Amino acid sequence: MKMNTIGFIGLGLIGGSIAKAIRAYHPDVRMIAYMRSQDTLQKAVDEGVINEACSEVGEQFAACDLLFLCAPVETNARYLEQLKPMLPKTCLLTDVGSTKTDIHEKVDALGLTGQFIGGHPMAGSEKTGYENAKTHLIENAYYIITPGTGVPEDTVNEFVALVSSLKALPLVLDYRQHDFITACVSHLPHLIASSLVELVKDLDGPDELMKRIAAGGFKDITRIASSSPDMWEQICMTNSENILKALDHYQAQLSRLRTEITGKEADKIHAFFATSRDYRNSIPEASAGPLKKTYAFYCDMVDEAGGIATLATILASGGISIKNIGIIHNREFEEAVLRVELYDEDAYKKAVELLRKYRYTIYER
Repeated sequence: MKMNTIGFIGLGLIGGSIAKAIRAYHPDVRMIAYMRSQDTLQKAVDEGVINEACSEVGEQFAACDLLFLCAPVETNARYLEQLKPMLPKTCLLTDVGSTKTDIHEKVDALGLTGQFIGGHPMAGSEKTGYENAKTHLIENAYYIITPGTGVPEDTVNEFVALVSSLKALPLVLDYRQHDFITACVSHLPHLIASSLVELVKDLDGPDELMKRIAAGGFKDITRIASSSPDMWEQICMTNSENILKALDHYQAQLSRLRTEITGKEADKIHAFFATSRDYRNSIPEASAGPLKKTYAFYCDMVDEAGGIATLATILASGGISIKNIGIIHNREFEEAVLRVELYDEDAYKKAVELLRKYRYTIYER
């Protein structure tokens, strides 16, 4: 697979991060890009990330050896129709969408399946847009690869090698398998988190006591409910069949649990919690999955003036930036009242080690 020229349609958080990673690890590659914001494209040119900003999806993309579709899923499908007449058979197409069936079906309908490899880098941030793109965003994150029928094995292997060279973790799957897996481990959890927030909102009283004490664990397990409504509407529309299968199974689980609680079947209830605990503890921590990981710990904090300032000063002296810090009033640990969130794993480990040296009691989850 030649890689002289790489194109991007869409240069937001994911597209921009991939482009920056390619520039870092393959500095000689020529890159061109199109997106609606010409100011953003010009910034990418000024930073040396891309070589040419395109004002439209036009003939410039015919020179591409590899073309990343990084717009929303439905928008990517529309661009495919526009691109088909101008792209040579030697141009490999890929995308970064979080659902794959729709785009693969569109590719098949257009007769492009032999030159399409679906992609889903399982990385992201609560901040969007090119301005938040980072060279290391996909580092150590699973990058799911879903080749179209007829793509030569050598081409797939070369694309896998490219993904590996960007420090991501490639995993080749059938696109249908990808969509079912993500429905279970990403899409359904977002629905559940949002429904739990709705539950509290609906059952809370006029004094909003539930809202007041819904800190700590509740905010942790519902954190993903803060995601973009537009994105999740589109995911539900493009992966509805798999989400419904997962939802049906989950509802059956809840029904069984309800029956066991109603019947006070202590052994079954205990087994439910024990099995889920053991399976969760067996999930590896080494790599990023579809749900963005937070790097937060809890620590004891004496209720006195300057306590938070002292802790922040200790971390600052170690060159550690705090992403978020806040007092937790409903103490889920014995005396843990301060939640500290860091930006990445290295900062997290360094902060925990440093604070323990200063005799702070740290609780990790």
